[in-house]
Amino acid sequence: MSAVTAPDRARARIRRLLPTPPPWVAMYHSIADTADDPYQVTVSPVRFARQLHWLRDRGLRGVSVRELLAATAAGRGRGLVGLTFDDGYADFLDSALPLLRRHGFTATVFVLPGRLGGENTWDRLGPRKPLLTEEQIARIAEAGMEIGSHGLLHTSLVTADDATLAEDTLRSRKLLGEITGTEPYGYCYPYGEVDARAVRAVREAGYEYGCAISPGPMTSTYALPRVHVGERDTSWRLAAKHALHALRRRRPAGAAALS
Repeated sequence: MSAVTAPDRARARIRRLLPTPPPWVAMYHSIADTADDPYQVTVSPVRFARQLHWLRDRGLRGVSVRELLAATAAGRGRGLVGLTFDDGYADFLDSALPLLRRHGFTATVFVLPGRLGGENTWDRLGPRKPLLTEEQIARIAEAGMEIGSHGLLHTSLVTADDATLAEDTLRSRKLLGEITGTEPYGYCYPYGEVDARAVRAVREAGYEYGCAISPGPMTSTYALPRVHVGERDTSWRLAAKHALHALRRRRPAGAAALS
């Protein structure tokens, strides 16, 4: 066995000092027709199927955020990609779930228990899309997907008063526990907006993690960054996003992100 040289030891020390990137988590919303999509939150079933093929062909496996974090903590996170679906659109059941199961993938679906069977009225430009019902959420959970909270009504926690903040985090968790039999482990900040006050509320409500979008220096287990995946993301764009994640989404050195 060759001796470890001084330069090797120096490089190893540098690597330990560098901030480490959090796990790669993809952010989806609706899997449906993309003809009317002003906010670019919809991916067609055909494109979604190709994106899942891209993951599988590269030896990557899509999993729920809870599974991803547990595997990462145990040193088994290599090759895993978190898959999340915000807003709880009803099309997940018929358009996304069959494709995920075909590949042996799981995902986290963040739903709004205050809008069961309602519509995405917070999107001013539309189009109006139906949201999951209580019965549909239960079916998705029974299929092996993780159900997380997206709050009650899709209200930004950053601008909410104290009473709304507590109700949004605590009551949404309780309601989802009544639907699935297990109170959710994860919370997804509406609009991806997060601050220290929102993080504290999510922790105190009993969640184990929180998903944001680009939390910057706040990056932690309770403010996980995610990569938006849309209809335009062909194989080469996905490859670029995956490769750049380690550079663009690094957590600050010394942050207890995944402890």
